[in-house]
Amino acid sequence: MAGRRRWATEEILDAAAELLRTSDAESFSVRKLAATLGTDSSSLYRHFRSKTELLRAVADRILLASMDGYRAQDDWRQRLTALALRVREAFGQQPQLAAIWGRYASGGAGSRMVMEEVLQALRVAGLPDEEIPAHYHRLAVLISALIASEAGVSTITAEEHEQGMELFRVAVLGADPERFPTLAHFARDVRPLGADRRAAFEEILAAQLAHIETAIGASRSTHS
Repeated sequence: MAGRRRWATEEILDAAAELLRTSDAESFSVRKLAATLGTDSSSLYRHFRSKTELLRAVADRILLASMDGYRAQDDWRQRLTALALRVREAFGQQPQLAAIWGRYASGGAGSRMVMEEVLQALRVAGLPDEEIPAHYHRLAVLISALIASEAGVSTITAEEHEQGMELFRVAVLGADPERFPTLAHFARDVRPLGADRRAAFEEILAAQLAHIETAIGASRSTHS
């Protein structure tokens, strides 16, 4: 009797990514993946010690894909903006993995490439070396949180979206002006959380980069 096929690591990651397109990370399991591949869980644990390690590896491939064809810009702000938008776009194609990236640290090649590029851009910007790690961390937290938040909105069904919109209309447009006078005043201008997220992403990122630019100016003044 022929033995079961031995799956390569990349084939396992391909199958996991495909399975995650139709499910979320919480319901994903190594057992389900093994059934998809026609094997048993123990054969997959030879490649990955846990479900978390497997999910980290799949998420890291998203980061690796985001760096494919990337070329560093001349201006450090353009460089960081372009990188952030590429990562955002990559996870937009696999939103189920955005939360995994934000929740778990990844030490794969994709993660290292993104980290290297951000750190290089901050150094080119003129920040002193001792200040770069803190600014890197803030940028990483901000970008991963924004992407995870957007991914959460993008994975809801049409029915869930409509229910959310109805709740928003009731809560905002129907706000009691005596109890919530300011909300009632701005009710027709306040937009739901899912609206125009790309512009919000870019504006929030730009504000953080402006903060870094201010820090650079302050550092130069101190050392001049």
